[in-house]
Amino acid sequence: MIEAANFVARFGHLFEHSPWVVERAAVFAPFADAAALHATLMDVVATAGPEEQLALIRAHPELGVKSVPLTQASDAEQTGAGLKALSEAEFERFTALNKAYRAKFGFPFIICVRMHSKAGILAAFEHRLGNGAAMEKAQALTEIGHITKLRLHDLLETTP
Repeated sequence: MIEAANFVARFGHLFEHSPWVVERAAVFAPFADAAALHATLMDVVATAGPEEQLALIRAHPELGVKSVPLTQASDAEQTGAGLKALSEAEFERFTALNKAYRAKFGFPFIICVRMHSKAGILAAFEHRLGNGAAMEKAQALTEIGHITKLRLHDLLETTP
């Protein structure tokens, strides 16, 4: 049997500033494989209350922001997508989109940057501003699933 504290220590960083997801999943350990672990983690997210889900979404950083400290994982992901080396015009565009998105939805725009180019991220940003709040909340949780799946893959060095 896996001790909960060890489980959380190993996997707690998968969800941005939200180890509660991993804490709740620990009771279901051991897992057959990485896919089963990830499915359980996402079940925890899906069955969490609406306020907990919003807190999870809000724990994520805005994209392309220079002055906000990032977790190690977010820093690496944003660096890899070129979001830490934006031109002044790109930075201004990301800043404007972040502001508009947060004003409309009350949480940051979330996308799995490892699955998109910088141009693709901007296009998705602009497109998703036209969505409704419920659709964007659902999309944010889907994107968190993609992010955590890739982070889990990195941790376990398995095929996503």
